[in-house]
Amino acid sequence: MSPLRPIRLALDRWLFRLSSPERLPLTFGQRRIYVLPTGAGYAFAVALVVMLIASINYNLSLGYGLVFLLFGLGVVSMFHAFRNLLRLSVTHVRGEPVFAGEPARFSFTVRNESTLPRHALLLASREARSSTWSVDAGSVQEVSLDHPTHQRGWVSPGRLTLETRYPLGLVRAWSVFIPEARCLVYPVPEPLPPPLPESGSHDAGVRSAGDGDDDFAGLRAHRDSDSPRHVAWKVIARDGPMMTKRFAANEEGDCELDWQALPPGLDTEQRVARMTAWVLAATAAGRRFTMRLPGGTIGPASGDGHSRACLARLATFGLGGTAHKRAED
Repeated sequence: MSPLRPIRLALDRWLFRLSSPERLPLTFGQRRIYVLPTGAGYAFAVALVVMLIASINYNLSLGYGLVFLLFGLGVVSMFHAFRNLLRLSVTHVRGEPVFAGEPARFSFTVRNESTLPRHALLLASREARSSTWSVDAGSVQEVSLDHPTHQRGWVSPGRLTLETRYPLGLVRAWSVFIPEARCLVYPVPEPLPPPLPESGSHDAGVRSAGDGDDDFAGLRAHRDSDSPRHVAWKVIARDGPMMTKRFAANEEGDCELDWQALPPGLDTEQRVARMTAWVLAATAAGRRFTMRLPGGTIGPASGDGHSRACLARLATFGLGGTAHKRAED
């Protein structure tokens, strides 16, 4: 970390009054927008000073006119840059869960309620920058910003800058804000976990009538989601109703993912990684499972919703007050 970074953060908090995340919607009023020349703007100003000195030295009337014309152009550029941000609003921020190591994508909804389109806008954090975008008059625009993740838990985008150099690139207008938003980061699963543990129930391995691909077990009414290869075409050929073939499948019993049953040599992060891998494996196999952690049990259940609930619990397990991390920390 740069030795000047704490000073910059303290200056930001004092200058922009950024002490805590702000609730949305957030509107950028005139007190929040700052304007300064860019590098090209400073060069432009130096060139105007040189031209003015030359015009005074040689008493060039056309030189005076050109200098004042270009100076007026710079002032107008400053006004347009400021107006390009004025009254824009950030109304929503959404972050979908990701696994640690994957970028957390925050999607921002920016609303322009004025009658003027806004051009050449840029959203940036300390870690990433969006591409240049625009928002039409009276419309909204979705803007995505990727934030790197390194460990499980909650992560927020931290300090963000909305800026523009429209229309000539001579002036930079910007505003700083910290949205009240966060994204859940799942733990990284163990690469080669052992097989799923069984619950020891007497139902494991029992064959039951289902929709598998083993022995034929009869017919049932057709559903729209059924595969065409399971349709009883011979019945239809005899002017019968549309039916679907049923097959006997090997129905595996429930499995239990028990934190206390893991080998004692594993530390907390290794246990979390193994439990994560088992949750993903059980979900992929369509198995019902129960996850037992110190302090609570989830399940038995199956499906994507149950999987997400288990992964969310593992993502924040044992983190306590450090689970919510800001990008600037």
